[in-house]
Amino acid sequence: MFRGSTLLALDGKGRLSVPAKYRERLTAQCGGRLMLTVDPSNGCLLLYPTPEFETLERQINALPGFNPMTQQLKLLFIGSAEEVEPDGAGRILISPFLRKFAKLEKGVVLVGQGNKFAIWSEAAWQARLDAASQLPDQLAAAAENGTLPEELKGFSL
Repeated sequence: MFRGSTLLALDGKGRLSVPAKYRERLTAQCGGRLMLTVDPSNGCLLLYPTPEFETLERQINALPGFNPMTQQLKLLFIGSAEEVEPDGAGRILISPFLRKFAKLEKGVVLVGQGNKFAIWSEAAWQARLDAASQLPDQLAAAAENGTLPEELKGFSL
């Protein structure tokens, strides 16, 4: 499981140093083989151990091919995927295309998401954190007006 967030810096070549605390786990889990792709919903990047990505890729490819939403998902998520492998210093190269998509500049945030990481620009991550302060009020309002998703009923932190 990958948890927590780490503020990092891209170097001049667009490389991101994977924190040492994750490198050993990634090597054990997937031999350091990683897949990097876009998160079309959030404007960040997603970094998966290759076996995790391949499981999701199979699920996406099994969806009906004539559905326009499925086509978009395949086009963006699978079509933007790139294999990356940490170098000897634990850095991964983020291509110019993916950096542009996620608006990555110098400061980036690596956010553990359980089976994967999200890679955010520092500014976008801060905006997301600022917006999260409204979540308790949003949950209360949704519960009050009956629009709270079933899976969140009775959930508390």
